[in-house]
Amino acid sequence: MSKGIFGFDNMDSSVAQNMHPQVLAFIGDGVYSMYIRQRVLVQDGVRGSDLHNEVTNFVKAAGQSNFIEKLLPVFNETEMAVFKRARNHKTLSQSKNASIIDYRRATGLEAVLGYLYLIGDMDRLNEILKMCVGEK
Repeated sequence: MSKGIFGFDNMDSSVAQNMHPQVLAFIGDGVYSMYIRQRVLVQDGVRGSDLHNEVTNFVKAAGQSNFIEKLLPVFNETEMAVFKRARNHKTLSQSKNASIIDYRRATGLEAVLGYLYLIGDMDRLNEILKMCVGEK
């Protein structure tokens, strides 16, 4: 089994698919946040005091929810299943700053990102991340 970027073994796809949706979204949120932070950091002209505001524009639930429309047509069958399972998962928590629809759609996106990260499919993960920020 191959190793991920932090030295942990990549998961088997079937194991990752069956993980709790909130766990996948938790990992995906971290992956997405780190991607956006690095992307903003390398942009020319972004001052240190503006970094947080730049990142927040991308990582808030409403922003993530907007990306879904362009991602759904390119999700493969497994990614769509992970997305739907996470989006439809009933949770007691909800965002204070987002509608329940945006929150659930963002959770679905984060779960897909977490799934791809855990199985070590970095090419596909980067492809989707680039689509999220309009690079592809």
